Amino acid sequence: MDSRQTDVSAPATVSERAVRMPMALLAARSTRRLMLPFVALAVTIVFWEALVRIEGIPAYILPPPSDIWQSFWQDLRSPWMWWSLFVTAGETLLGFALGVLLGFVLGLLIAQFPVVEDAIYPIVVAFQAMPKVAVAPLLLIWLGFGIGSKVAIAALLAFFPLLVNTVLGLRSSDPQQEELMRSLSAKGWQIFTMVRFFNALPSIFAGIEVAMVMSVIGAIVGEFVGARVGLGYMIQQRNADTDVAGIFSVLFILGLFGAVMTYAVKIIARRVVFWQQM
Repeated sequence: MDSRQTDVSAPATVSERAVRMPMALLAARSTRRLMLPFVALAVTIVFWEALVRIEGIPAYILPPPSDIWQSFWQDLRSPWMWWSLFVTAGETLLGFALGVLLGFVLGLLIAQFPVVEDAIYPIVVAFQAMPKVAVAPLLLIWLGFGIGSKVAIAALLAFFPLLVNTVLGLRSSDPQQEELMRSLSAKGWQIFTMVRFFNALPSIFAGIEVAMVMSVIGAIVGEFVGARVGLGYMIQQRNADTDVAGIFSVLFILGLFGAVMTYAVKIIARRVVFWQQM
């Protein structure tokens, strides 16, 4: 009886090990992916601090990370910094929403109607090739120093990536799936919503992720051209005062904001496009 019980329990133990091993490997890989950026950042900071101290580089050229940390800590306790971040975030999100809406609608029209592509797409590409720093003064004249000009620049930078990805995604639909829907007497709008739009979602969300990054850049470009508040305005003020550590502090805050917004888009994408790893 004891030998039979041992023989029966042995395969169960082997199967449990076979299941646990891949799970352990996945957990180890996830931990490594989370830790590697922090390790790389720590090594960079130590090397940076040592280089500045050993070479005696002046702080107005390259401040040590310790000085940047002090400036960053002071900024966190400054109400003016939080208000500037709030203004830049509002410009970014409004420009992002407007750019995504325009990019999706125009991409939908171009993908559905070749006439629209022939008439509009070359103009859009030509306009996109223009440096937005050169276009920004015109928008400042037309829309003023308020939030409108910054939102417009952010929207202009955000809409083109989504436009291209929307067109690409809608045109990469599987013809066999569409033919199957037609054989089932599906209407045109049903084929579009259930096949073309469904298959285009991964590409669309990839464009949304790029659009988020570009909208942050657009808001800062608008503040560089003309603003009275915002993170871009603070960078210009500290540049005039030769406060290089303060500039790095604002850049670090700006990078954190962009990373949080991009990660939020990734979370939404994983919820919506759950069948594909984003």
